[in-house]
Amino acid sequence: MRYIRPNSLTWWSGCLAALTGVASILLPATGSLAELSRLVALLAGSGDASPAGLMFLGLGLIGLRDRLERGFQGDA
Repeated sequence: MRYIRPNSLTWWSGCLAALTGVASILLPATGSLAELSRLVALLAGSGDASPAGLMFLGLGLIGLRDRLERGFQGDA
């Protein structure tokens, strides 16, 4: 459970990026969830970033935070 750190801003940034990527894939562009889909598009940069790129960015941020923390502790 060393990757789950809700007190870390980097962890929250990674989660938001990964969830934005997942929501970009799952939400339909039309219908009753269209407004939520537009909000996700705004969070994703209006289509500048691919959903897969956002998910990898989020997971990378979470892993990087953990690696830096272990490096500063000397547990490498």
